[in-house]
Amino acid sequence: MEFRTTLVAISLLAITTLNAQESNAPKFGKGLFNLVGKDSSWTMKIGARMQFLAISNWEDNAANESNFLVRRARLKFDGYAFTPKLKYKLELGLSNRDISGASPFTSNAPRYILDAVMKWHFAPNFELWFGQTKLPGNRERVVSSGNLQQVDRSLLNRRFNIDRDLGIQLRHHFNLSDTFVVKETLSISQGEGRNITTGNLGGHQYTGRIELLPFGNFSSKGDYKGSDLKREKTPRLAIAATYDFNNNAVKNRSNQGSYMVTDTGFYETNISTLFIDAMFKYQGFSLMAEYAHRDANDPLAKNSDGTFTGDAVQVGKGLNLQTGYLLKSNWEISGRYTNIELDRTITGKNPENQYTLGVSKYIVGHKLKVQTDISHLEVENGNNELMYRLQFDIHF
Repeated sequence: MEFRTTLVAISLLAITTLNAQESNAPKFGKGLFNLVGKDSSWTMKIGARMQFLAISNWEDNAANESNFLVRRARLKFDGYAFTPKLKYKLELGLSNRDISGASPFTSNAPRYILDAVMKWHFAPNFELWFGQTKLPGNRERVVSSGNLQQVDRSLLNRRFNIDRDLGIQLRHHFNLSDTFVVKETLSISQGEGRNITTGNLGGHQYTGRIELLPFGNFSSKGDYKGSDLKREKTPRLAIAATYDFNNNAVKNRSNQGSYMVTDTGFYETNISTLFIDAMFKYQGFSLMAEYAHRDANDPLAKNSDGTFTGDAVQVGKGLNLQTGYLLKSNWEISGRYTNIELDRTITGKNPENQYTLGVSKYIVGHKLKVQTDISHLEVENGNNELMYRLQFDIHF
């Protein structure tokens, strides 16, 4: 009830502000409206976005399954408080997929909050983040779901990403030369994923990432956006590596996945994840590559008497290669190859290969676009699958 009341209040505030400042309304895609304090001591930009998805699957020896859904529906708030050096971001998810996952560890409540983070620019080239937001994991995960080159992220991201968590992040960057940029991030987080309200069941999660940009920064932060919408006039390249260590993790995908339950509580083991990724863009051509590897000290969950519970850490590796070319008409053709090899002796899962061909029409960049793709999934000694998706994306 409290959350609904908050949404109604926000809606009424938006209507009132828009009526009062109609002539100053921002351009499409730049937020619903912008608020600025009388003394300029604070700002707030309010935005909204929606994704409508149609999906159809065909599996060997199985009937076709089709689904239509609101894939994402979100409200976004960002700006600064007291000083431009202290920024904030709040993002709320309203679709079923965004709020699913209620459990005793989220107070049996929907998980509305995606991001709730403060960003303090306390010294030149330094920022301290604190709150809940995306960890500095694989590049594809950090790219916003609204800025993707294809309908959704790859199987590698689904199997290995470390997503969001609550903690602190220290970010820094410097120049090795006039063009060579280096960025570093260190993070300490709870290790349980987003919106956990009851305890820290295991240890903590430690993440470090380094990025090298030998030819300088991308236009409009394009190293974290799909497609080369800015048509980089000179080659741009970003190479990065992330190492994540989750001490005494209790979920089967580090801070994601399912809890590993035993007869005495939760099974704990140290889980490490390595990501290596790259992004290249030049004159409408883009290429993204990612490699992931997850390991655990003892991946098989055991009861107090040594018997196996049936749970296991999803250890293994994955490779994702994705490329596209943007035509002058803002139509884009893209392709993706993904290989997943979880340890079969531990997880019981067969290797997977997925091939995806996508077509996108960018009407107003990523703010208004239509995307479609078709994927073929090959599973060794298992059923193969054909998947078709069509998605409409709009951002205010």
